[in-house]
Amino acid sequence: MIVTFGLLALFFVAVVAVLQRSRVSDRDFTDYAVGGRSFGARYQAMSFLNTWYPGSMFTAFGALSVTAGVMSFYVLSYSLLTVVLLFVLARPVWLWGKAYDLRTQGDLFALRYGTKHIRSIAAAIGIVSGLPWLVLGMQALGNLFQAVSLGSLTFPAAVVVGVLVIAFRQIWTVRMGMRGVVISDYLQGLVAYVGGGLMLVGLIVWLVVAKGSTLASLDPKMFAIPSFGSKEGPLYLFALMFTGALGGWCWPYIFVRLFTADGVRSLKSSAALAVPLTFLFGVALLIFGMLASKVPEAAAKPDDVWFIVSEQAGGLVLLGLAGVVLLAASMGHTDGNIQAYGAQLANDLVGNYVDLNERRMIIVAKVGMLGLTLLASWIATLTLPALFSLAVLAYQGIIQLSVPQFLGIFWKRGNWQGAVGGMVAGFVTAVGLELAYSGLLPFGYGLTSGCFGLVVNLAVYVGCALLIPRSDEEERRIEGLFAVIAARGSAGAVRNSGFVAAGAQET
Repeated sequence: MIVTFGLLALFFVAVVAVLQRSRVSDRDFTDYAVGGRSFGARYQAMSFLNTWYPGSMFTAFGALSVTAGVMSFYVLSYSLLTVVLLFVLARPVWLWGKAYDLRTQGDLFALRYGTKHIRSIAAAIGIVSGLPWLVLGMQALGNLFQAVSLGSLTFPAAVVVGVLVIAFRQIWTVRMGMRGVVISDYLQGLVAYVGGGLMLVGLIVWLVVAKGSTLASLDPKMFAIPSFGSKEGPLYLFALMFTGALGGWCWPYIFVRLFTADGVRSLKSSAALAVPLTFLFGVALLIFGMLASKVPEAAAKPDDVWFIVSEQAGGLVLLGLAGVVLLAASMGHTDGNIQAYGAQLANDLVGNYVDLNERRMIIVAKVGMLGLTLLASWIATLTLPALFSLAVLAYQGIIQLSVPQFLGIFWKRGNWQGAVGGMVAGFVTAVGLELAYSGLLPFGYGLTSGCFGLVVNLAVYVGCALLIPRSDEEERRIEGLFAVIAARGSAGAVRNSGFVAAGAQET
């Protein structure tokens, strides 16, 4: 354990040293929430990856590739589509964010629809939907610390140790806000997805050479996908990829990446960097899991496949490095979650109805981050066998933000009645169907509850847009908003459209 825990400790100290050296005092809440919009393409790319891929990629999704084979590739498909969507969203969202000092996803909703109440509704849906993934990431640390303790710790005890470590790490997230998250993401991302990707390639070679495990030798069931007559239904794989891609930029901790860049060009360049990294890492991880299904110990305990194969291939040193990789991925995802939700608590919930100055908003955000850390840590120590299913359900809820978000950015006709009504109706429909049918809808041909929620959501949104007339003042406000984008964010367009931001604040 001196070897395995020693490697973890060295990496943890390196992350803290980087954070300590780069600490800058925040001038205002914008600095704290979005890092002063100051990061270039490389930092943006790594920050996206380190927040997007949680530590559970190596445990939950690693286990899925061991047991389900090519079905697991849906996660790679929607991850790539999510990165591609960055090219579409970068320009309008960053320009509005810069022009009107937007700090959260809820700020964008309030600006576009001219009402502050939608800010709180969007934040509530985001936080409720994201909590299971935050807990799942913490529980992945239980697998880590049980493995690096060489079995000395029971799983509940290992979860407690993992929670304590990640809670201690949040000291720097609370102190430094988004700037600390993005800076640490760069180091953690290099370790988790570049270093981890190289480890995966090496382990794939070892599985082929030492174990004789090839794709041709796998059970044909590993290459099956749901079709007509299957339990899941023929549209199940489509539904997973569709809701995954659509929901990617609905997560508050991912959406805020659109505000941390220093420009539109940096955002688009970061997407160009993230696409090959996402592809190479995802392919390596999922093929590794499929080949590892031929290892009896991994097949018996698929959640531990990353650690089992690493230890067999390289002994204690490689086991320790596997722990470092998972810790890096887990810290990035957890930090990004907690920072985004803390900012939303201060900006979109408390600050939406209580007059707070910049200093008090930062204090509320820090208290909120501390509270969320304690809540998620407590839940992570509980025995919740359905947590992964709950995390999948969360996608059905979070995608209900997509209708007012995407249509609001690219279609002028939408109004606040349709946005609020559609989100609420879609969320209730998705959760209701999920609870009634436990995920498999007998009439859906594989479509998930979230897909049916989207239909209801879209119908309400479009119906209100077409049936409810807008005032002349609202028409001018919306035209002014879109003029900012059309004018390529010129200073003149921002000055001439100043009434837009004021109108949103007053409403």
